[in-house]
Amino acid sequence: MKLLLDQGTSAGAAEILRAEGIDTLHTREVGLSRAEDADILEWCRRENRTIITLDADFHALLALSGAREPSVVRIRIEGLRDRALADLIRRVIDSVGAALMRGSAVTVKPSSIRLHALPLIAE
Repeated sequence: MKLLLDQGTSAGAAEILRAEGIDTLHTREVGLSRAEDADILEWCRRENRTIITLDADFHALLALSGAREPSVVRIRIEGLRDRALADLIRRVIDSVGAALMRGSAVTVKPSSIRLHALPLIAE
């Protein structure tokens, strides 16, 4: 699994995940820190990366476009530091990794993980 951590998430978490063997980049490492969300989606589609974000706009863009990829994980938990975010991401991958590989929109809250297969709109 290949991940891209969006701006607003911890670049330190990307480093931790890489050290643990998960192919993880942060938007600032690939010149996307000021990119529009649609451009980040397209980059992730080309690079076959799942987006980890705090931003609801990615799910909205997926719904409007009817896209089947890339997968997006929206984390709705504030204030996670490097290690806590990395641990949470690993738990999400362990829990729904297979679905992420097929194309999914995931929302993570303190007490739940909600998963929707892509596309988010009916064909």
